[in-house]
Amino acid sequence: MSALKSSNANAVRVACSGAFKAAYQELVAGFEIATGTQVVTAWGSSAAGAPTSIPARLEAGEPLDLVIMAREGLDGLVDRGLVAAAGHMDLARCGIGVAVRTGAPRPDVSSADALVGALKHAKGIAYSSSASGIYLKGLLHRLGLAETLGNRIRQVEGEPVGAVVARGEAEIGFQQVSELLPVPGIDFVGPLPAEIQHTTMFAAGIAAGATEPEMARVLIAYLAAPSAATTIRRSGMEPAADFPDRPKL
Repeated sequence: MSALKSSNANAVRVACSGAFKAAYQELVAGFEIATGTQVVTAWGSSAAGAPTSIPARLEAGEPLDLVIMAREGLDGLVDRGLVAAAGHMDLARCGIGVAVRTGAPRPDVSSADALVGALKHAKGIAYSSSASGIYLKGLLHRLGLAETLGNRIRQVEGEPVGAVVARGEAEIGFQQVSELLPVPGIDFVGPLPAEIQHTTMFAAGIAAGATEPEMARVLIAYLAAPSAATTIRRSGMEPAADFPDRPKL
């Protein structure tokens, strides 16, 4: 990869979902050293809505070379012609976790029934506006909790759910495990019970308007390489390098 140093001076522009942030920041630092290529990163949710979301950035024509987001959302952007049909690749998958403020009593997450009981008595719960939050909203309805909890439910946008929990604005928070683990001031309780867990795959794709598509492709390969697996696991995700049937570049 050192041969790329003199021929790729332009920055690669990336929009990345928060779920992959912890692993991404560490890996990109190594990529910049290895290639001499600068990576400029913006953060945004996979789900459309906020002006900073990845779909909104692409719709607005923001200059981007690469996006990293929930696979379902990425596939939708490919269908709309906003992400190139070729070159996208799965990077990692992650389940949803549960967190409380540091030192607070921990809810029982050993089963769905135990968690439901804890949520019924919670003073407030929070979940995100992105992939995990979309699932949680539907789950609360299926569990018959949406009406019971009412205005005790808060959907968080523009910051990690853990930050809201750390400030004491919600008793229990739900988000991708990899987004909860780095947040100070909270205790990670554990993943959702297996019977109600939902795992999201996160993938990278080249923006249709990319001006540095080749370096974007090199960056995808770097993030998806087996050598990145340890960093990805440490962040709370499962690396796609472990999945032999993943799509190839």
